[in-house]
Amino acid sequence: MTNLADIKGFSKPLITNLHKLGISTIQDLLLHLPLRYIDETRITAIRDLRLGDAAQMEGEIVHAEVSYKPRKALHVRLEDASGQINLRFLHFYPSQVAALAVGKYIRAYGEVRHGFFGYEMVHPQCKSVGSQTIVAETLTPVYPTTSGLTQANIRKAIALAIGQNDLAETLPACVYKNLNLPNFSTSIHALHNPPPDANLSTLENKTMPEWRRLAFDELLSQQLSMRKHYIKRRSLEAPAIAASQKLAPQLLKNLAFILTQSQQKVVAEISHDLMQPHPMRRLLQGDVGSGKTIVAGTAALQAIEHGWQVALMAPTEILAEQHYKKFSQWLAPLDINIAWLTGSQSKIEREAALEGIASGRAQLAIGTHALFQESVQFSKLGLAIIDEQHRFGVQQRLALRKKGEPEPHQLMMSATPIPRTLSMSYFADLDVSVIDELPPDRTPVMTKLVSDERRDEILQRVREACMAGSQAYWVCPLIEESEALQLQTAQDTFAHMQSEFPELNIGLVHGRMKTAEKQAVMQAFTFGEIQLLVATTVIEVGVDVPNASLMIIEHAERMGLSQLHQLRGRVGRGAAKSTCILLYQNKLSETARARLKVIYENNDGFIIAQADLNLRGPGEYLGTRQSGVPMLKIADLERDADLLESAKSMADKLIKEYPQAVEAHLERWMSHAGELVKV
Repeated sequence: MTNLADIKGFSKPLITNLHKLGISTIQDLLLHLPLRYIDETRITAIRDLRLGDAAQMEGEIVHAEVSYKPRKALHVRLEDASGQINLRFLHFYPSQVAALAVGKYIRAYGEVRHGFFGYEMVHPQCKSVGSQTIVAETLTPVYPTTSGLTQANIRKAIALAIGQNDLAETLPACVYKNLNLPNFSTSIHALHNPPPDANLSTLENKTMPEWRRLAFDELLSQQLSMRKHYIKRRSLEAPAIAASQKLAPQLLKNLAFILTQSQQKVVAEISHDLMQPHPMRRLLQGDVGSGKTIVAGTAALQAIEHGWQVALMAPTEILAEQHYKKFSQWLAPLDINIAWLTGSQSKIEREAALEGIASGRAQLAIGTHALFQESVQFSKLGLAIIDEQHRFGVQQRLALRKKGEPEPHQLMMSATPIPRTLSMSYFADLDVSVIDELPPDRTPVMTKLVSDERRDEILQRVREACMAGSQAYWVCPLIEESEALQLQTAQDTFAHMQSEFPELNIGLVHGRMKTAEKQAVMQAFTFGEIQLLVATTVIEVGVDVPNASLMIIEHAERMGLSQLHQLRGRVGRGAAKSTCILLYQNKLSETARARLKVIYENNDGFIIAQADLNLRGPGEYLGTRQSGVPMLKIADLERDADLLESAKSMADKLIKEYPQAVEAHLERWMSHAGELVKV
């Protein structure tokens, strides 16, 4: 891998600026691809310009002046043999005024718009024209850039990189034989310097063969990296835990319900993994209310029955407490000792929990991120269960994994269903189990979209429901990602509800409350003492109150689809017919309108998750800033789904049959994508 500093022509300031873009090697530069292209290969006569077109003209400046009303602007009129057009600059320097003086010959490129005096261009790109000036031979690429780095600088740097001729194939020809893709060198040249007759649409839509070739290479590098990690993990040692003959069957016998066929299949998959002498890394996903927790319970009992400890980690205290109560209810008849550990406990409670975990007396430890702090020492950790795994960073998951010797098995749960392409791409180093059916007693929640202008009707609906013996949630919006503003909104809403409904018992819960306060409110709501619960999105996961049959979500247009689906899943958990009302502000954006339409029309979490992925993209969907998973820069999971299938199918074979070629391919692509860190 050739560093830029080793190449003649790369100055220190240029290298420093390129580093801001994550570019440090020749390969990084080659794979820094254009955002779009402009056509400077032809000159268009002014009379042939069409509204909305981007075009290049050449002519003499016949008028130039700076006006100050209604705002400061530089007005220039350009003339060629066929006519005139106005050029307007709202931001300019004295040097530009001099360069665009009357009598100068220039070439201007921009988009044709309607102006006050006919066609005009606003802030076109201009260059002086001399007798030797020629038009470009290829389309001009426009690159992602940063402060201090001009397009000219980047183009020169990439030309130098291409000149190094480091464009050899990394993989054998058989990889590309049936994909009808061009070679790497051809693709790099075509994308950085497209010929004048190149199809701009396929170039910018990234559907031309050269784009597809690089998208495939990127997807394949991701698959190879993750499959290598998967293979390495299977060489590590972990406790081989035999199937449960006593505790898990007894738990299932004590339940008031029978597991669905989907749950039974997943229980068998996890049980088989726990029997293996290498670490399990399984992702358990299922829709809201599909019954993931009981599946995790059977896995925990398999480990406990054979003398191993289990840790269950949840991202919030409310969710951790829900798990603690649920597992206490299930496991108390089986004489299982459970420790409860969170960051807000008293010193005495914490020390007692730590002693129980360290001595091995506590067979199951449930808590938040407090579980992986240095002071927590397990006697014999065999299984770590991580709920809502995407909410924990890589280092946090790794810290919990290091609590066991040998390495403990790991079961990760996600209540947000993950679209198939996303799972194939970003979880290729995991085994994935899916619960794809709901328990038979779950009734679909009716979803209604209601304008905020009808708020009085909704308030009356809440009053009637609560007075009839039901309970309701009133969820406050997330405002500008600000916890402080969200808290203020919740408190204001709570005060308003108290004055609106003096006849009701109303509770408030939000993330800033002390644990004991939250517990008291949630317990009162669970027992029916509170009829209306005003809450922030802290109740998104884990809250289970069967008598709650009505939910109002304010400013629903501000929330992501998966979050709305999770919130909606807090009702409909009992026998009563349940309703979720999405209150929205008028003047919706197109994106907000599309989101609300999807949630209104669908109850299937996988359909909703796919729509959310399409609307937000994988970066926002996965929360990758904390997960450690780098985003694809060239490939698109929806557009390139067929390439992902091909990459997935050949990764293991390549690792086995062409290990040196695989290393060369990863060296080229992993420096560009950022080293994959998977736990």
